[in-house]
Amino acid sequence: MKRTLVEKIDFELPDEIAKFTEGARLFDSSCSPEARVWFVDKDKGYYLKTCDVGTLKREAEMTAYFHKKGLGAEVLRYSSGERDWLLTEKVSGEDCTYKRYLDDPKRLCDTIAAELRKLHETDFFDCPIQDRMSEYFALAEENYRTGNYDKTSFPDSFGYRSAEEAWAVLCRGRGEINGRVLLHGDYCLPNIMLDNWKFSKFIDLGNGGVGDRHVDLFWGAWTLWFNLKTDKYRARFFDAYGRDKVDEEKIKIIAAAEVFG
Repeated sequence: MKRTLVEKIDFELPDEIAKFTEGARLFDSSCSPEARVWFVDKDKGYYLKTCDVGTLKREAEMTAYFHKKGLGAEVLRYSSGERDWLLTEKVSGEDCTYKRYLDDPKRLCDTIAAELRKLHETDFFDCPIQDRMSEYFALAEENYRTGNYDKTSFPDSFGYRSAEEAWAVLCRGRGEINGRVLLHGDYCLPNIMLDNWKFSKFIDLGNGGVGDRHVDLFWGAWTLWFNLKTDKYRARFFDAYGRDKVDEEKIKIIAAAEVFG
């Protein structure tokens, strides 16, 4: 995760969060236009995230839940006013885009597959989001209706020649996407933390909840393609996860949903 030293945070901080930044060196660690993230170099370290009002409530909730399971960072503060603010502890290790991990792609592939299978076998009876797929498909439908068809993150649109073709696949197949496991929801290399190859924590959990495993399987295959610049590890990833639980036809249905953002 990149860090750029900055003089200050260019937003007014809530009092309950400002005290954590007093006297600290601050590093901009943002990696998307939707949210700003800073590393606060104080004590054992903190990460501070801000976004539009109401947009971090789910992430705070799911991060706290994953922390209770030993899988996520501790949430220290969540504040919602003119903006949303989320302060979490720094977790040990590095995310999976760190060079030492990318330089050993077979081991990386096998590692993230094994950790995903463990996540999907985690008990979820008390998860606060018990029906992630209803929201997931509702968002895809809304984006289809408003013309949000993503060819930026998915340049070949997964073989779908048009929004209409992808939408037809989704409409025919969405009833088959009915599994129930604990999902990360955005299972990509930057969101998986390792400490010398040992699993540390998951981060960026705003899309988590109980839903069908093929959402995470889709993103796991996608992130290997995107970050390693090759699709040669796709089959290995599914093998390492366990072919007994992988249905590639369902992954095509998930792909049809994902091209609508």
